[in-house]
Amino acid sequence: MAAVARVVSPSVVLIRAAIGQGSGIVWDADEGYIVTNDHVIGGASTVEVQFPSGELVTGEVIGGDTARDIAVVHVDPDEVEMVAAVFAPTETVEVGQLAVAIGSPFDLDQTVTAGIVSAVNRITEGGSDPADPSLVEMIQTDAPINPGNSGGPLADRQGRVVGMNTQIRTSGGNGNIGVGFAVPSDTIVMIAQRIVDGESLELAFLGIRGETPTDGTEGAVIVDVEADTPAAAGGLEIGDRIVSLDGVPIASMGELAIQVQFHRPGETVEVEFVRDGERLVADVVLGGS
Repeated sequence: MAAVARVVSPSVVLIRAAIGQGSGIVWDADEGYIVTNDHVIGGASTVEVQFPSGELVTGEVIGGDTARDIAVVHVDPDEVEMVAAVFAPTETVEVGQLAVAIGSPFDLDQTVTAGIVSAVNRITEGGSDPADPSLVEMIQTDAPINPGNSGGPLADRQGRVVGMNTQIRTSGGNGNIGVGFAVPSDTIVMIAQRIVDGESLELAFLGIRGETPTDGTEGAVIVDVEADTPAAAGGLEIGDRIVSLDGVPIASMGELAIQVQFHRPGETVEVEFVRDGERLVADVVLGGS
């Protein structure tokens, strides 16, 4: 674990905003981009960024995604020396592997804790707005995560970032109980790049309500198709069981919601579904919420 900390710690920063503090990860040292949680920023336009060397600089908030709780902060790369973290592909993460969390709980910067990856592809409520949560895909870990760890890395044995520590489950307000969640690395990089490029963060949608089958089959069964939506235009009907989206197998309604989020409004996706025992395919142009 010490070797992991030596690799990733130089890329972990402390972020102080007007309403609190958290952690961040140097994503692009050459351009000066740092990723963190949107809820750490708390709507601020500038934040204080403290580097492992102790240097304190002002960072400009480039943008944030409330649905996936990701924000990007920019600092002048000529003002401070930065070391970029290496982000591992999400597909390399396995249940049971070492998970090392680094952050600044209770303003104690460069705090290192460890555990394992408890689950991958965990679908739970998330986002930076508790009043309007989104379904998001997370990595679950038992590595101790506390307030202030938010925005910091969850790293693998090689010191690569596999996720961004985001939330914990508590029991009666008693703090960490061994159930923490991290935004997967692929999601971090995808959203951060969109923010930097000035692209829309609008969520794509199909225009259906669905549920996971209760008979043991996989997929998402459509229980309602909203009028004048992409699903209606694509010919999807109540009772259809969606089994894949653009070639990605769909095991549940939650998985369908997550896969739709990986696309942009206006993109055409291939929806494979089962109707009356027959497998059919429809091309659907996703809408924007």
